[in-house]
Amino acid sequence: MLSVALSTLRTRWVTFAGSFVALSLGVALLTVMGLALASSLDAPDRKPERFAAAPVVVKGADTLRVPTPNGVRVRKLAHPRAVPAAVVARLRRLGPVVEDRSFAVRARGGPGDLVGHPWSTAAFARYGIGAGRAPRAADEVAVSGDWAKPGERVRTGGGTVRVVGTVRIAGAAVGRGFENAVFYTDQRAARLSPRSVQLVVDAAPAAVRAAVRGSEGVRVLTGDGRRDADPGPDRDREALMAMNALFGTAGGVTAFVSVFVVASTFAFAVAQRRREFGLLRTAGATPGQLRRMVFTEALMVGVLASATGCLLGAYGAPRLAAWVVDGGVAPGWFTIGDHVWPYHVAFWTGLLVALCGVAAASWRAGRTGPAQALREAAVDTGTMPPGRWLSGLALLLTAVITLCLALATDPGELLHRKTYMSRPMLLITAVALLAPAVVPPLTRLIAWLPAQLPGAGGMLVRENAAAGVRRTAAVAAPVLVTVALTGSLLGATATLNEAKAGEVRARTAADFVITPAGGTGFDAATLRQLRAVPGAEVSASASSAVYVLEDGVSLVASEARAVAPGPLAATTRLPVQAGRAGDLDDGSIIVNGEWQQHTVGRRVPVWLGDGSRKWLRIVAVMATGTGGNGVYVTPRNAPGATVDRVDITLTDGADASAVAAALKKAVDTTGGRLLTKDQWIRASYPRTKDITRIGLLLVLGIALLYTGISLANTMAMATSDRVRDLATLRLAGATPGQILRLVGAEALMVVVVGAVLGVLVAGLNLMGMGSALHLLSAPTTVRIPWTAIGAAVGACAMLAVVSSVAPAALMLRRRTAPKALFQRTGSRRHGG
Repeated sequence: MLSVALSTLRTRWVTFAGSFVALSLGVALLTVMGLALASSLDAPDRKPERFAAAPVVVKGADTLRVPTPNGVRVRKLAHPRAVPAAVVARLRRLGPVVEDRSFAVRARGGPGDLVGHPWSTAAFARYGIGAGRAPRAADEVAVSGDWAKPGERVRTGGGTVRVVGTVRIAGAAVGRGFENAVFYTDQRAARLSPRSVQLVVDAAPAAVRAAVRGSEGVRVLTGDGRRDADPGPDRDREALMAMNALFGTAGGVTAFVSVFVVASTFAFAVAQRRREFGLLRTAGATPGQLRRMVFTEALMVGVLASATGCLLGAYGAPRLAAWVVDGGVAPGWFTIGDHVWPYHVAFWTGLLVALCGVAAASWRAGRTGPAQALREAAVDTGTMPPGRWLSGLALLLTAVITLCLALATDPGELLHRKTYMSRPMLLITAVALLAPAVVPPLTRLIAWLPAQLPGAGGMLVRENAAAGVRRTAAVAAPVLVTVALTGSLLGATATLNEAKAGEVRARTAADFVITPAGGTGFDAATLRQLRAVPGAEVSASASSAVYVLEDGVSLVASEARAVAPGPLAATTRLPVQAGRAGDLDDGSIIVNGEWQQHTVGRRVPVWLGDGSRKWLRIVAVMATGTGGNGVYVTPRNAPGATVDRVDITLTDGADASAVAAALKKAVDTTGGRLLTKDQWIRASYPRTKDITRIGLLLVLGIALLYTGISLANTMAMATSDRVRDLATLRLAGATPGQILRLVGAEALMVVVVGAVLGVLVAGLNLMGMGSALHLLSAPTTVRIPWTAIGAAVGACAMLAVVSSVAPAALMLRRRTAPKALFQRTGSRRHGG
């Protein structure tokens, strides 16, 4: 059988080339995703930056540590605590102490990520004067980079300043530091940022540790530990978590698409050869010999294709890494490492999928008698064996049952990215397994109108598609995947964004909203000026956090808004389901339905944004909605929080234009932005995050590219196997042009079948999300991305038509009809 297998590989090179292409590309995708995922597991050891030359850094408590029966639970505090004054006094007796301050700065013509510091801290990052001098007056600054020159006057959110010098880190190129810094005098920095949560001490580390001993949460940082005092010390870990989620999700979808298409392609390649199997059985081949021959062919193709895919993956992985770095999703240090296990996983997965793809078909071919095999070769029968029915119905029931359970127990789970990106796979597989049962009636329904037109073309398209069930289902499979993923993923994000935008619109009652410049917050003087504006009801709020221990073991953080109860009622319409928002006071809290304890009147123990513990009474419960509604507390329960948003409602009879002018004048010196209600809603319209957008592009790009290539590949395989059919049409008197139009129309028919099934899958998924939003009191219109689906279907149609018409035209040009018929019959009789 080995010689027969080799002869078959040589004779049926088009079919095996198609399987080779599908498998090698699938393995390449698995390799790329595996290498990217493996490379995102570890981050390089980052050295201290801002305090690289600092002797000792003392950092105030910035974490909340809560002991539980399962260990200590740790959360980052929203408002880190300053080093206690008594400790600072003891440290000053040991040596010079320099308080560090960092605050956002917005400057006209400057970078968007400017950060301000006191000049005395510049030496700790090894900054030195590159040109000009250090700042000496309150209106003088020194800047890093080359965006401003000494002598220039720059308008900032804190007033107009004069650049008197530029700085650079020793050994670094101009403009290539780790931050875009603006240095003020120490006194001016203290006024702009009164709170200091860390300081530098020029003393022996042992003496410093002795001085801070007994101060809860205060840390002494030396050596490489000083990097914890840098801005965003956890940014590498957070970037790793984001990349793990990105590559993990993309890898899961990629694995599904690859396995799905490869298995479908290999199964179709075997199904194409039923006549050969019948001839071999007639010639005396045993079922075992037939199975061994098929498995030998799959093994040879699988090994070569998997090895080729690993090589292609090694070439493509660095390109993917560069793309995510350029897109801002991955940090600049991210590169592909020299990991070996992704190659093994991709290679053996590809080989296993190839063998599994031919297993069912080869088993069925081996069990079929010679006469039965020859009879089945003419028309597809028995396309839905009991095992396929059982698998397809089981997966369909699983998808429906899990959806119903999620809607009944936790509807919010359906709104998570991992959920709405993984659920379509279950339905796609179920529909693909059941496709042979659906294809005949569906094709007859779709082709009913074309079949009524004059001529035999429409009737032939309908009957060919309905009779060749295996061919139609195999070619429609890539279209099904493409349309289902496009509709499900893009539709889910669009529907979720629309629901979130509806929530913002429904709860915003303010006529104007003011946001600070650069996120620095509003000072007390500015707030007094705003409250003094006639005709304006002002509600100032601050961002904070509240922590609660659920089930005694899970420390959960919730975003919080600190606001006075009276102004809150005038500017915001909270989605309250129980209780009264107006009852909020310093001893109470407004929670949302996601909280484990959400009974009005119940007292709950919480930790505030600075880590202090307090018991608060629940006075109102908000609807869960799309999630992330957070909680509301009074300013007294948000120590350390700075007002970062001001909502204004006009009083009765107030002139909107006059109030707007007065408000703008009040915040003009601080650089605050005055927005109308509509402008605020548009600005805060919840849009897809960059990493989610990149992830969707990555997943859809891979899926569309791969399924597109597979569609063209499968279509070419199917057309190359129809030499006998085309020759018969030529003998019946059809012209080459008529035959090519017929082939193209059949290709379009198959694409329409796949598109209908794909839209059905996408629609079922989006209906589940719409039901979840309705149950969560955030009803919205389900958004189906018809434009994207149309583009995907159009691309599939173009590929299918070209991939079917081109080989058909080539065959018609090379062979006459009688000769083609004779050659094809002869090759069949010799096992080709």
